[in-house]
Amino acid sequence: MAGAARAGAARLLGPALLAGVLATGCAGGNGAAEAPSPSPATTPPEVLCTRLVTHWAREVLDSGTYGDYQSMGLSNGQYEILRGVVDAARAEKKRQGADAADELIGREAHEGCVEWYRSGGPGEGPWR
Repeated sequence: MAGAARAGAARLLGPALLAGVLATGCAGGNGAAEAPSPSPATTPPEVLCTRLVTHWAREVLDSGTYGDYQSMGLSNGQYEILRGVVDAARAEKKRQGADAADELIGREAHEGCVEWYRSGGPGEGPWR
């Protein structure tokens, strides 16, 4: 009978002891509860897309060749945005010069990425 009584007491005390440990474990050195640390800031996907596309568009603009989209860290959708941006920037550079092409790159990359993520962004496969 003593064994059954101990088992019953352990079942009753277990949750109480756990609650006590959790309550004291959350208290600071002075007994006051500590404020939770803030979550790290996240960057929206369309902002990351814009940064990537802008970077690679500037790299590719004068080179005439594209690298493999995976080696650039781009998805297929981002790569398609990049190709459109570079084509437009090359035409703008011929008409208005390098500064105008650089401005166009930032604007077109942003617009393309915002639109792409507005319509769903990447699909199921990594190539999208």
